[in-house]
Amino acid sequence: MTLYYATTNQGKVKTLQRELEKYHVTIEQFADEIPEPRSSDVQEIAAVKVAWAYRKLNRPVVALDAGFYIYALNGFPKAYVNFALETIGLEGILKLVAGKDRKCEFRECLAYLDNHLSEPLCFLGHVKGTLAEEPRGTVQPHHWSRLSLIFIPENGGRTKTLGETTYEEHLEWRKNLREETSSAMQFATWYKNNTTITCATLPPK
Repeated sequence: MTLYYATTNQGKVKTLQRELEKYHVTIEQFADEIPEPRSSDVQEIAAVKVAWAYRKLNRPVVALDAGFYIYALNGFPKAYVNFALETIGLEGILKLVAGKDRKCEFRECLAYLDNHLSEPLCFLGHVKGTLAEEPRGTVQPHHWSRLSLIFIPENGGRTKTLGETTYEEHLEWRKNLREETSSAMQFATWYKNNTTITCATLPPK
């Protein structure tokens, strides 16, 4: 099966491909710029994005939206990660939490749509962690965002930012995530249990 991923972010494609390759699914990137609603709800944004992409492709397609939530800042920047990075940057985010609790989390929603569904299926995940005192490491191809330089995942007693880990360490970390933390893992499980649906013959484009 070929599944389209509506995103300009190669890191997101790589993450989903790792989860689906054991089911012989090929991911094709659909890299058009997708209009997004003005919302702080990642599920609403992902559903709108995947519906727009499906109207363009008429093929099984996924889209993802993710937000970054800092508890001490009432959740800021939420779904407005790119805006925050383009304006105040990593250094500005770290200044805002100086002297405050540094706990935070990524929240994500992977939405899927094909011609058997009347509305998108949404898979929600979250990964908790803390903010480093300063940016550390490098942004690598499998990362989604520059936030990888300041995010320290809480699972496994880690002290490194995602940007400081090797690719092998990153894979080991992903392997140890619980399914409820990863929208990609949830979607892969759903796909495994619904192969007769997702592999059905589709109408011509």
